[in-house]
Amino acid sequence: MPEYTGLKFTMPAMRILENEHRYLSFLLEEWHALVLWFEQEQLALEEARTQLHKLRKAILEFTDPLKKHTEKEETHFFPLLGTYIGFEQGPLVGIQEEHREIDGYIRHFLHHTEGNINIDLLPLEDIRAAVKDAGEAFEVLMVHFLKEETVIYPMAEHQLSPKDKERLSQQLNTLIT
Repeated sequence: MPEYTGLKFTMPAMRILENEHRYLSFLLEEWHALVLWFEQEQLALEEARTQLHKLRKAILEFTDPLKKHTEKEETHFFPLLGTYIGFEQGPLVGIQEEHREIDGYIRHFLHHTEGNINIDLLPLEDIRAAVKDAGEAFEVLMVHFLKEETVIYPMAEHQLSPKDKERLSQQLNTLIT
């Protein structure tokens, strides 16, 4: 009897990607708690700047594993699945667009919070605007992970040949941390 791991996919390559989603979701929840803190009606400017430093640090720690995960999907997984389901339209087009959208929100947040001196000079309105980008990234990421796990990953499990499944597993079996 197989051991319960909390993962729903049986194909090793999809289990790797699903497990990476679990790790990335854990990191996401950590910095999303900080984003939610900023939704308070009354914020003290100095405390907001302190929390913004923490949020920036947490997002920076998140970006490297996210980048590695995204590169694995775009370098190995999507091109292979695309040979089965097509590249011009369908779910792969939307998923790849979401990758760009997520990257844009995160880069915009990081750009507007660059440098300790910059953060320490930001007015509250600019802090809230920057944090809004982090919140948008969170929202897109959560929906994105759900789409991959309910649409894209099951497609791969059902459509890929055994040979392609094995090759993909070997390609994806790398760390994102």
